[in-house]
Amino acid sequence: MLRVSYGRIDKAKTFVEAKGLECYVPLQYKEVRKQGKKRILTTPLLPSLIFVHASAEQVEALLHDNKVVANESRALLSYYFDHTIHCQNNPDRNPPLTIQDEAMNNFIRLTSIKNPHIIPVTSNSIQFKFGDNVVVTEGEFKGVHGRVARIAGQQRVIVELFDGCLVATAYVPREAMRIYN
Repeated sequence: MLRVSYGRIDKAKTFVEAKGLECYVPLQYKEVRKQGKKRILTTPLLPSLIFVHASAEQVEALLHDNKVVANESRALLSYYFDHTIHCQNNPDRNPPLTIQDEAMNNFIRLTSIKNPHIIPVTSNSIQFKFGDNVVVTEGEFKGVHGRVARIAGQQRVIVELFDGCLVATAYVPREAMRIYN
C-alpha cells in the first residue's frame, strides 16, 4: 500500500499501471438525486491510498523513478508505514505496510460492490456486539468474511484490511450470515 499526494489518485493509478504493475483504488458509491433522478457518483473510498501488487524491489524502483517528480515540487507516491510494529534492525523506524493476499482479496470483493451503504469506519467507532467472525451467505455480500458490528443502528459486517482500516457492509440480516472460524 502506498500513500498518494493530495488530489492525485488518478495520476498515481495511471503511473503505476504504465509501469506494468497491478494496482487497486477502492471506490465509494454515493446515491444522489438531481432533478428527480437517481444517480450514483463514484469517489475514492480512501483518497490518499493506492494498493499496489508488487515486490519490495518493484515498489522501491517505482518510488525512485525520476519521471514521477519531474516538473513537480512534491512526490506522487510515498510509503505508508505500519505504525503497529518496528523494523527488526532499527527499532526507531516502522516498516512499510504490506497486506496479505487473502485480506486484500476480501477487501476488493467488498469494495467492488456498487452499494452506497458500504462505508469506511475506524476501529474507534465500532463496538463489536459479540466480535463473532462470520461469512455472509446470501445477497450481494455473499462470501465476504468479517466481524459482526452494530453501526448507525444497523447490524453490519466489518472487514479489516489492516489495524485501524475497516470497511462496513450495508445492513446484513442475521439469517444471511453464519459463524466462520
